[in-house]
Amino acid sequence: MANLLVLYNTPADPAAFDNYYQQTHIPLANKIPGLRSYTVNNGPVQAIAGSAPYLVATLTFDSMADINAALVSPEGQAAAADLPNFASAGATLLIFDSKKV
Repeated sequence: MANLLVLYNTPADPAAFDNYYQQTHIPLANKIPGLRSYTVNNGPVQAIAGSAPYLVATLTFDSMADINAALVSPEGQAAAADLPNFASAGATLLIFDSKKV
């Protein structure tokens, strides 16, 4: 499996962020081809070290090739282009292969 991890910084208006994210961004992201699952944290994120993000989203794909294809797809481009509409505090996007250990 491969993952796209999105760490959203704390927005100035959390209620507006949450509303937009739920009503607009999630439906856009769910259209990304090859997406196997999409999860977000349930409740506040706690940092063991450093500062915690406001929201953590994990998008799971079958492979890194699927993530790369998804990112350049029209649906992936639409989701990426939507970020400035609600994530004005910024976000960090990470991609990685994962394995059970």
